[in-house]
Order: sequence, then C-alpha cells, then structure tokens
Amino acid sequence: MSTASASHSLQIKLLDPRFGDDWSLPGYATEASAGMDLRAALDTALTLQPGDTALVPSGIAIHLADPNLCAVILPRSGLGHRHGIVMGNGTGLIDADYQGPLLISVWNRGREAFTIEPGDRIAQLVVLPVVRTVLQVVDTFADSARGAGGFGHTGVR
Repeated sequence: MSTASASHSLQIKLLDPRFGDDWSLPGYATEASAGMDLRAALDTALTLQPGDTALVPSGIAIHLADPNLCAVILPRSGLGHRHGIVMGNGTGLIDADYQGPLLISVWNRGREAFTIEPGDRIAQLVVLPVVRTVLQVVDTFADSARGAGGFGHTGVR
C-alpha cells in the first residue's frame, strides 16, 4: 500500500558551527517520523534540579514563510516519561513569519536532577497546517449529541 506524502521546503539557518561536524542537522529518524529532533546547542552541560526551567538554544533558526503552516516544538516522549523533562510552556508555537533562533523551554518536572549535555536531542519540531477562521457571532448553536454538558460531560470511561 502506498502512502501519499506532502513535502515542503523549510529554510534553516545554522547558528551553531557544530552542525555538520559534530552534530547532524535536524531530521526525521524514520520514514514515518512526524517530528525532527532538536539538539541542545549548549557550550557546557546544564543541570536542571527538580522544578527548574531553562531556555536552551537549538542552534538553528527557521523560516516557514508559508502562512498556511506553523511549527510546534514538542517534548521527546522518552525524556518526559523517564526523566520528567518536558516543555516549560507546554508547546512552543512558531509562526510562519518568525525568523529568530529557536529556543527550547525545558522544565524538569521530575524528582531528580537531570543534566543536558551539549548536542543532546531534547525536543522535536513538527510542521503543521494552519486553518485560519473567520469569527461568526451567533446567538445560539445548532444542537449536537454532546450539547452544552461541559468539561468531563462524556464520563470517566
């Protein structure tokens, strides 16, 4: 079975000279990977104590240019599950017109100190389509099966 795939060009500016020599460029680990790993472009190791946050440079800048696209910076699943290292802001959103350096907000929500070494893969970048909407103010909504039951309305299981 063949799968259709969309391909877009992403402009990337290398801000750290270690890319290409010591480190590989961000890329997809497998053919089906949705995200590209981002590295910690640190000069020295950074130890995060439980509860600490830090802005870690990725060593790159990107320019999507297409207003129908955005990028998000997400945590790496294994770091979050095993060590409690997640995004300090939940998710980093990169607009299509942003051209500055990508900074990774990391938070140690774990119970032990965690050290990030220069070049460690600490987050992932995913490019997504954007749907821009026009707000339409209404007095009522058409009825739906869920209705206005509110948060948790569909039950626990």
